[in-house]
Amino acid sequence: MRIPDEKLAEVFDRGFTVVEGFLDKQTLADAQAGLWDIYPTPEAYFADPAAFAKFTKSQFAGLRFFPYPSWGLNKVPVYPDLIDAAERFLQTKEIDCYKIELWAKYAGAIDYDQTHHRDYENHTIVVPRADQLMPQMTCFILLSDVTELDGPTKAVPLEKTRDIPLGITQTQVGDFCDDEVAVTGPAGSMLIYKTDVFHRGSNFKAPGRSRFVMPVDFKPRGWRWQGKLAWPDRTLNPGWKEAMVNMTPRQRDLFGWPPPGDPYWNAQTLSDVALRYPGIDLTPYGASP
Repeated sequence: MRIPDEKLAEVFDRGFTVVEGFLDKQTLADAQAGLWDIYPTPEAYFADPAAFAKFTKSQFAGLRFFPYPSWGLNKVPVYPDLIDAAERFLQTKEIDCYKIELWAKYAGAIDYDQTHHRDYENHTIVVPRADQLMPQMTCFILLSDVTELDGPTKAVPLEKTRDIPLGITQTQVGDFCDDEVAVTGPAGSMLIYKTDVFHRGSNFKAPGRSRFVMPVDFKPRGWRWQGKLAWPDRTLNPGWKEAMVNMTPRQRDLFGWPPPGDPYWNAQTLSDVALRYPGIDLTPYGASP
């Protein structure tokens, strides 16, 4: 669904917003099916948690970085309505998708509670601007239903923390617990928030529960002090070539792919990129049909 302007405005005013029903049913179903190429299903996990001891090592043991074996998952971060929202939020079409993750959590694997923190520490080497210029758009796309029982992210509205200097990145344990809002919603919903918003992960409140989300982040192109992942370092991973072949030129551009008309493209690069990515349509870049 196209995100209403008022929802994007809420991110600047409140610090975050939740959009229910963001992914269409087929895209959601394809993404959910792709999860089981990477993670145990909840049924498999809870039938024998000891067989999946790696999830007990840290809160972040369930993180997996883009690309993924399934196009059903790889197409989610380049979902057209997500690109549209990022362009409007960042007020430019010159944007980079600078981080894509999957995050699986299983009840009882480990304590997932966190203190409230700001995410910008590993998204920029400086700090965000208090006047909200030069923002980054960070998102959690829910790939499973998330209720109060499912360890939801809990965010603190900006109005409660505006007096805290941006250089402070964590609060004391227990601070703002009365002000936090649990981010819940059916699968296919999306949380959009800013990197200066205090938020935290919370623990499951019932056994046998699980949570699967896809964090996706965008920034305006050219701001070299922002970022997180280097996509060339991911190109040898399973799923990368299929993703690039299946994407449109606009979607590839989010990863830094040279756009149509760029001086990079000539007879040699067209020929050799076609060899590297069998099946890719390079006609938009100047190749003969």
